[in-house]
Amino acid sequence: MNSIKETLVTAFALFSLFFGAGNLILPPQLGFKAGELWWLVALGFAISAVLIPIFGILGHARLQGTMFDFATKVSPSFSLIFCFIIYAVSISLPSPRTASVTHEMGISPLFHNSALSTSIVYFVLVFIFVMNRSKLLNIIGKYLTPGIIIILLSIMGITLFSFPLDFGTNTFINPVTEGILEGYQTFDAIGAIVVGGVIITSINLKDKEASYERKKALLVKAGWLAGFGLIMIYAGLIFTGAVMYGEFDPSISRTSLITGISKITLGSKANLFLGILVSLACFTTAVGIVAGTADFVKSRLPKSKRAYLITALISCLLGVLMGQFNVDYIIAIALPILMFVYPVTIVLILLNVIPEKFGSQKVFRTVVFITIVFSVPDFLGSIGLGTEIASITRWIPLSKLSMGWVLPALVVFIFANIRERRLSKTSGY
Repeated sequence: MNSIKETLVTAFALFSLFFGAGNLILPPQLGFKAGELWWLVALGFAISAVLIPIFGILGHARLQGTMFDFATKVSPSFSLIFCFIIYAVSISLPSPRTASVTHEMGISPLFHNSALSTSIVYFVLVFIFVMNRSKLLNIIGKYLTPGIIIILLSIMGITLFSFPLDFGTNTFINPVTEGILEGYQTFDAIGAIVVGGVIITSINLKDKEASYERKKALLVKAGWLAGFGLIMIYAGLIFTGAVMYGEFDPSISRTSLITGISKITLGSKANLFLGILVSLACFTTAVGIVAGTADFVKSRLPKSKRAYLITALISCLLGVLMGQFNVDYIIAIALPILMFVYPVTIVLILLNVIPEKFGSQKVFRTVVFITIVFSVPDFLGSIGLGTEIASITRWIPLSKLSMGWVLPALVVFIFANIRERRLSKTSGY
């Protein structure tokens, strides 16, 4: 295959697997609330929803295994527990959320059917795609992603050239931090270590003779290209929300805002266009999550011929059950889980991307342990216990921003590496 074509198809597939429900409904409201400071909130959102996920793909380019390999330096047992938690969260929240968003924004306005019927049809199609995964890259990369991009560019282009560039007043105390934390809700850091493995497996199925270096180069190029596309789309959606501040009530919900924006920009056919966009964006993400989960279980049970099939089936059944809840409810219950799981995921991604000489087993273990410890106060704060632990959190830098783990993890990383250098000099290596 032509290398340029192969890179573009893989980049489109990565973009589409990343761009799901949260990626569509979260950015416009950020811009809507940030007003003239939309670019600051876009910067924060890009850090957690683009840069970290792309680092996750770069980590996969180096490891070329599964998510299990991301945490094995801590310990195989820890890695197994971490993977179980991540996959359980993925098939319980972000995957069903794609069906919920599709129903609320794409299907219900057109057909007025029940959430259950939407979820059933949706996950039957997901199951079919997952079971035909040798064609996954081509179908997603060649056909679904271009459709998503064309519709998004239409909405943003009409906004840019048809509306006055007047912005509202910023309502965030710290726009950058708000952007970072809202980026958690995309699940894309988690998605990177899930769908990265899916891409690796799909490449291996497609070209079994591909060398390590060729696959690494392909993933690195495709990852950065997909990241560039995501940044452009997110910035455009945030900008669009900022420009539309005067068109809607300040208390408007995320899904209502993007629906309203599409009606203003795309006119009478808005529901049809939005339905297509939402269905495509959400569907590709659900396929990636379910396929990634099934791949992992199959890798842990290599002697089982039905591990992949059974896992995919269970994941889709769970999607049908959870997909009947509304979007805002799923986002609300996801927040505490993300406050605990996301920091560890980010740290593992970064440790797998930095030069190996700075990421020894001791460094992995120390940094991950400290990250877990300092994520607990943020988790407790997210479930309404912030007052009870205020005497502790006031001593933790950035805890008021729900990022109390950042500085402790960084300090421990630096000191652990200094200690490693000193020990290596003492031992004469």
